[in-house]
Amino acid sequence: MQQWYADWQEKLGGKGEKINEDARFVLPNASETKMVVTMNARELFHFFSLRCCFRAQWEIREVAWQMLKLVSQVAPNLFASAGPNCYCGGCTEGVKSCGRQAEVKQIRNGLNK
Repeated sequence: MQQWYADWQEKLGGKGEKINEDARFVLPNASETKMVVTMNARELFHFFSLRCCFRAQWEIREVAWQMLKLVSQVAPNLFASAGPNCYCGGCTEGVKSCGRQAEVKQIRNGLNK
């Protein structure tokens, strides 16, 4: 199993945080899951601030953006400022910032259309 994982790391471009995350999907625990999640508005804001960020793993980031789109349609005034930290202010990732604040704002503003 370790060799299989290492082979996938190599196929995906070597090693690194993102490569390791994606390589783990070939392991047996990476299977489709159906979930029911309950969050209040405060927790949704927290979830969006972390998981809409480009530093979040791509699958949870996609789920977060889809959730943000849905709640923004239901309660546009309440969730007008929801999104990753860089949308409402500055990036909190420090030196690990993705530097894509303009792209994030474009994506976020596109949800309202």
